[in-house]
Amino acid sequence: MSGRKNYYKKMKPKIFITGSSGFIGFHVAKKLLDLGLKVHGYDSMNSYYDVNLKRARLSILKKYKNFSFTKGLLENEKKVRNINVRFKPNIIIHLGAQAGVRHSINNPNIYIKSNIIGTYNILKIASKMKIKHLLIGSSSSVYGANKDFPFKEIDKTDHQVSLYAATKKNAENMAHSFSSLWQLPVTILRFFTVYGPWGRPDMAYFKFTKNILEGKKIDIYNKGQMYRDYTYIDDVVNGIYKLLKKTPSINSNRKFKNDSLSPVAPFRILNIGNTKKIYLLNFINTLEKQLGKKIKRNYMSMQKGDVHSTLSDTTLLKKITGYKPKVNYKIGIKKFIDWYDNYYN
Repeated sequence: MSGRKNYYKKMKPKIFITGSSGFIGFHVAKKLLDLGLKVHGYDSMNSYYDVNLKRARLSILKKYKNFSFTKGLLENEKKVRNINVRFKPNIIIHLGAQAGVRHSINNPNIYIKSNIIGTYNILKIASKMKIKHLLIGSSSSVYGANKDFPFKEIDKTDHQVSLYAATKKNAENMAHSFSSLWQLPVTILRFFTVYGPWGRPDMAYFKFTKNILEGKKIDIYNKGQMYRDYTYIDDVVNGIYKLLKKTPSINSNRKFKNDSLSPVAPFRILNIGNTKKIYLLNFINTLEKQLGKKIKRNYMSMQKGDVHSTLSDTTLLKKITGYKPKVNYKIGIKKFIDWYDNYYN
């Protein structure tokens, strides 16, 4: 472990980010570039949602001299391998994936290719290149039908209720096996309902805002009787940044209560959430108040693949990094609305 610590002291790492034109990937890349680090982005730029939004994010990143970019699919192993051999990263942040719970019901093949085969390719390349630290984006959806709140990293996650969630859990399992076999340091990042500026148009808060401003009805599933742990994008980015140097090690002398560190591999799972359970109708009422428009509501039944509630326990993140996500959802909504108004008007 001391060798890795010395590495971070002596030089700035070069970082390869998959999904760099996506919501979280863009913000992470920008943060690292602002700090003067070298970043190579990799993204398919697919049309799951508005490609123009992805292009706009990418155009911002391309203004940095330390940024380079490759367009390609994660399942194209040769392309991913070749760019890594040329760039020679020390750290990989794997955020590229096919997102969307409901989209996975009708389009399962995309999820198998991107989330499973794509992650397998990243793992294979990272292990062969002896990457110092591989961070992999996962999701709170892996907790599935769990009923004990808040969700802890050491909880069993055997009952996913969507194919999307199942592919993310599969990626976690593959990562553990690679970590064990090749002593590849891996940190799994379980994100909880990330929102904010430059967000994904398929997310509920984004669709709500669009429809409200256009005077259209918004679809509210399960009649609004749901709870979410809404996590502002800056909190996610700061959490990831602080974890870059916190490389998991099975030889670590630091022991934490309820630690998810594997007993056989340099592998750890961490929640990144706000730790607040927000009632969906309260979230919508805040949108209504801040937009200054009366919402036309269409109450609907629960959707397939959805879960009633999510709530994170981020005690382990705080113990390891000293950081705790803190942005109140009302402040986060205001910042998103300000961005939305500026971007679309």
